Amino acid sequence: MGTPLLWIGFNVFVLGAVALDLGVFNRRLHKVELREAFRSTVLWIALSLLFGFGIWYFSGYPRAIEFFTGYLIEKALSVDNLFLFLVIFRTFQIDERFQHRMLEWGIIGALLMRGLMIFAGTELIEKFSWVMYVFGAFLVYAGIHMLFTKKESIHPEQSAFFRFANRHLRLSREYHGERFFVRKEGKIFATPLFLVLLVVEVTDVTLAIDSIPAIFGTDW
Repeated sequence: MGTPLLWIGFNVFVLGAVALDLGVFNRRLHKVELREAFRSTVLWIALSLLFGFGIWYFSGYPRAIEFFTGYLIEKALSVDNLFLFLVIFRTFQIDERFQHRMLEWGIIGALLMRGLMIFAGTELIEKFSWVMYVFGAFLVYAGIHMLFTKKESIHPEQSAFFRFANRHLRLSREYHGERFFVRKEGKIFATPLFLVLLVVEVTDVTLAIDSIPAIFGTDW
């Protein structure tokens, strides 16, 4: 599983790359066009391939295959993620200039939450090896559910989480640019943009429930 120092270094690098993308390359708010999105995609894939070959060089072929297998699984599953995020943005009428930044903040939150889930899963597997069979059964169930369940319209604004947050948070009723919080009459209010960010984070955690067991299944 690697040493703690390697894990810390890896996470610092990823968070640093995201911060660089958010604070330098995309500091100016703008709509991301197809050409820019293509360049960014190629860059991130190239960095991932370089990292994988680095694993091959330093840790050997089996570990590299595990990485590339996990990478391909997550890349394939991310297509569904993007579709759901697009539905969320359109439902809440998020300005196209803010969508990239919303995804970046969503990635940062996802890294932290998925890291906790991976750590918890690793500890479970170390202590109870039979948990892998539970993960496997869940993946089979999820696959069958996706295959036979009728496709229905997605309405994130009707979710229980959204209704709970909308009821219990002190919310501003209008957007304030890219700001997540505003101060009014000495009180801090969350903007609708912050509420959408929470929906994105919860959606990502929900999607991780099946993707993380799939990654554990690649361990030789």
